[in-house]
Amino acid sequence: MNTLIRALRAAPLAAVLMWCGLAWAAGPADTDWPSYNNTVDGQRYSTLEQINTANVATLTEVCRLKVDDSGTFQPGILSIEGTLYLTNAHDTLAVDATTCAVRWRHSYKAEQQEVFQINRGVAFENGKLYRGTPDARLMALDAATGKLLWKHQAGDPKQGEFFSSVPAVWQGTLITGAAGSDWGIRGRVMGYEQDSGRELWRFYTIPRGTETGAETWTQRDAARYGGGGSWSTYALDMSAGEIFVPVGNPAPDFMPDHRPGTNLFTNSVVVLDARSGALKWWHQMAPNDGLDLDIGSSPMLYWNSKGEPMMAAGSKDGHVYGVNRETHKRVFMTPVTTIEKPSQAPNEAGVHTCPGALGGVEWNGPAYDAKTRQVVVGSVDRCSIVKSGEVKFVPGQFLFGGSYEFESAGTGWVHALDPDSGAVRWKYHADAPVVAGMTPTAGGVTLTGDMAGNFLALDSATGAVLLKHPTGGAMAGGVITYAKDGRQYVAIASGNTSSRLSFGENGQPTLIVYALPNGNDKPLAAAPPAAVAGELDPKSVSISNADTDNGREVYAKNCAACHGAQGEGGVGPKLQGLKDRRDFTATVTWIVQPSVKMPKLYPSALNAQAVADVAAFAQGL
Repeated sequence: MNTLIRALRAAPLAAVLMWCGLAWAAGPADTDWPSYNNTVDGQRYSTLEQINTANVATLTEVCRLKVDDSGTFQPGILSIEGTLYLTNAHDTLAVDATTCAVRWRHSYKAEQQEVFQINRGVAFENGKLYRGTPDARLMALDAATGKLLWKHQAGDPKQGEFFSSVPAVWQGTLITGAAGSDWGIRGRVMGYEQDSGRELWRFYTIPRGTETGAETWTQRDAARYGGGGSWSTYALDMSAGEIFVPVGNPAPDFMPDHRPGTNLFTNSVVVLDARSGALKWWHQMAPNDGLDLDIGSSPMLYWNSKGEPMMAAGSKDGHVYGVNRETHKRVFMTPVTTIEKPSQAPNEAGVHTCPGALGGVEWNGPAYDAKTRQVVVGSVDRCSIVKSGEVKFVPGQFLFGGSYEFESAGTGWVHALDPDSGAVRWKYHADAPVVAGMTPTAGGVTLTGDMAGNFLALDSATGAVLLKHPTGGAMAGGVITYAKDGRQYVAIASGNTSSRLSFGENGQPTLIVYALPNGNDKPLAAAPPAAVAGELDPKSVSISNADTDNGREVYAKNCAACHGAQGEGGVGPKLQGLKDRRDFTATVTWIVQPSVKMPKLYPSALNAQAVADVAAFAQGL
């Protein structure tokens, strides 16, 4: 007996409880989410299981932080040693991962006319953060303090170039690509020295001259403004030293006859040597595209049941492609939304297509659930009418070569696919487009959200909805999970004005953190009811009280994506010379009471003063 007592005194508490027949529920060890897709292969899988199918419905809100009043909010959130790192178009924030307290905030002031106010997050490596800007700069920040370490102009915004993607980091090299396909850039991917920002190599995604693939642009001059931008993030095969680059659409978007040929390397996944930028191989999904069918999301790398290395890539054409990484052959091509392709290229009368120009798989791609051994992906179900038009290349302005119109607000899907064959195991039909990050966990729960603002927890085995909670803003960014001090947390990005994708209540950019209840947290409550847009009388708004400087910023955040940075028109109508067609009151009315072709910005994203400011600015274009 004395021997047993001495043993119990010396044993850890957990062992004592087990010997005594008592349950022991130790919390998880601290766990980070160190890159956009958690691991560099893009799988997004979390080994955490404190939150599981039995308790996820009891999640409570731990804290929230309003990041901005309006604008795009699509960051891939990082969690590193108790700090969350996230971005909007101009700001980079470090936030306490358990309280949402801001530790530091770095704000970038644009140095040139911005192309498109958007940013999808930062890369972290060795105590430094790396990101791009809407006016084509690259920056390095100290992760502990937010101090700017270096900043370089890496592109030309006058040509329509900007940097929205999250860079990849590989053995001292920072890798990123220029965005701007819709503006007619010549796409490229670059490698930079992480410590200094010095360029080490570049690869053009639109080949010319003697470069591989140049012959696929039969009209060689069209390659000068061929598109091929890269605007989300990348996957790395660390053992092979390869980077997998998703490449966007060719330009002009809707005039394939203007650029005959297969138009490499647009709408492809291009695989490069991470050290040198040399081309290894590629797989093109939609040659000579006339429907804006980018590969906009990171590919995901995994191994199938036969031990074969695979790549899963989601496309805006509405399919997930499974490609063998050794043979480079396509293994499966699975539709994950409504598919209805036109029998001819776009014309002046218009062609009907599903998914539309902003359908299919957008900027958050497939994930891999290691517990159930399945590929999971979100998608957009939205058809459109695509029309061809005039091709007029003006550097820095939209080069659509036509236009498109949506038929409806659209819905969304989550699909679970067999990793060997691509066969659908289950699917969930969401209320709105699903573009948020997809996060499967060891707890048997898959976490995501939709553009109607619903935070979703699905049963990974069946797709059954375990939790559906309105957050008050469209979900278009990261959904991550991490552990700190024995407690598992979930952090999401809510509130996003994406004028060409979400026509619902956009909400204000907000970080929200959830966890299982511990007695101090707020219970989940219904989102506050939306204000009635008609409560503002346009005649009561005066141009004399408007601030056009603020209106310029409001326009860049919320309107430029459709109407062009300079009001030149694009998806939305041209606004230059607006005052000759609509007076100030009519412009305010147009914003407050939009047609079905416009997003509803008031009052969820813009208040009355912001409406007056942006109306006054638009009058001056």
